[in-house]
Amino acid sequence: MKKRIAIVGSGFSSLAAAAYLAKEGHEVTVYEKNSTVGGRARQLKRDGFTFDIGPTWYWMPDVFERFFNDFGKKPADYYELIKLNPAYSVYFGENDFITIKDSLEKICAAFEEEETGSSIKLKQFIAEAKDNYDIAIKDLVYRPGLSPFELITPATFKKIGQFFSTISKEVRKEFDNPRLVSILEFPVLFLGAKPSKTPAFYSFMNYADFGLGTFHPKNGMYSVIEGMQALAESLGADIQTESVVEKINVEKNRATGLSVNGENIEADIILSGADYHHSESLLDSKYRQYSERYWDKKIFAPSSLLFYVGFNKKLKNVEHHTLFFDVPFDAHAREIYDEPAWPEDPLFYASFPSKTDDTAAPEGKEAGIFLIPLAPGLTDIPELREEYFEKIISRFEQLTNQKVKNNVIFKESFCINDFVEAYNSYKGNAYGLANTLFQTAFLRPRLKSSKVKGLFFTGQLSVPGPGVPPSLISGKLVSGLIQKEIAK
Repeated sequence: MKKRIAIVGSGFSSLAAAAYLAKEGHEVTVYEKNSTVGGRARQLKRDGFTFDIGPTWYWMPDVFERFFNDFGKKPADYYELIKLNPAYSVYFGENDFITIKDSLEKICAAFEEEETGSSIKLKQFIAEAKDNYDIAIKDLVYRPGLSPFELITPATFKKIGQFFSTISKEVRKEFDNPRLVSILEFPVLFLGAKPSKTPAFYSFMNYADFGLGTFHPKNGMYSVIEGMQALAESLGADIQTESVVEKINVEKNRATGLSVNGENIEADIILSGADYHHSESLLDSKYRQYSERYWDKKIFAPSSLLFYVGFNKKLKNVEHHTLFFDVPFDAHAREIYDEPAWPEDPLFYASFPSKTDDTAAPEGKEAGIFLIPLAPGLTDIPELREEYFEKIISRFEQLTNQKVKNNVIFKESFCINDFVEAYNSYKGNAYGLANTLFQTAFLRPRLKSSKVKGLFFTGQLSVPGPGVPPSLISGKLVSGLIQKEIAK
């Protein structure tokens, strides 16, 4: 039953699927448009500095372990994992921050220092979050989104109320302190939606944060990509870079291959891990499942303005991951989701991997990644990028009480236009479709085409959702569906 399987793109979900399908003995070829693998998780190297272009947070280590265990391997066979302590810090004003350390007990102590009695509430909240995590991450997310009945189990039936309440409501029931509320609402931002639009059941992200902790792979997140590439290739997958897929070829409602760099490549099965909207644009219109109106009405996770900055000195008063919540979240959220516009006062995030990893910057220097969440589809011009760098670096200096502008050796930016150009990303989104109630599981774009036999999709716009661990799971789910198709 060996089949020729062509995979479009080489991000986390595509590489995961390539490994699973190659393990089954199929002839797997991955076609990547860029010069390096990784999709959105590529790497930037400049003047001795190394930056992860895409994801910088390593959460849910158990999902990575489960992936590698499926092949008789473990993450340590491919990369070294460092648990961060502190996990991150959150600035609320000048020299005013809360530090989140590497255990629940230490985090409880930080909460208690902020608000007497809050540690007791936090332990109860995280116990509920752990219960949700055990249901969601160990079971529900490994279902392929084919039917609403996948979500109905004895465990989820008991939690039914949490699907119709929100994270924002549940957090505010227990916590009054706005700083603690901000910290507890932060993890669901990885799901791409406002806490007020995210079902309360997704508190399992809080367990991922406080219960499991935050990690850093030595040499950056790209070392995970390199490990997955090595695994897939060891199983027989062929990965070809600088291979632009121009069309998905279909005959009599069956996928027959790809047009790559002007050449027709025959295949029995096509799997696209590229942006879902772009993937369907590679089909003749009659074979597309979702209209332009469908995509336009969907709630997308934000895009981002990113800066990769080399500093000629070590920075102080910051951690590996540092969040800047010194301005109102609600106003910035409105400018992302409700009334799309460049934010007047943006929240932002900064990562300094060289705090942990000496491979990230030359000795005595610091690598900094700055991220501002933006609404997808905004006008992206160099003048705006410069304006916003000046905004956040000035606030950064004030909040952390240090001068850094004159210590910038170089900076490179990445924004909406780059997401479109590099990844064919719909409206330049960075994280795919938001995980709202009506964009969960079977309500997301499907892993299997309903119009073309032998055509499948994977990645953050499909099941189970945005983020790196879900992308690994998406690759596993779709490879299972492909195996079923082949077995028929």
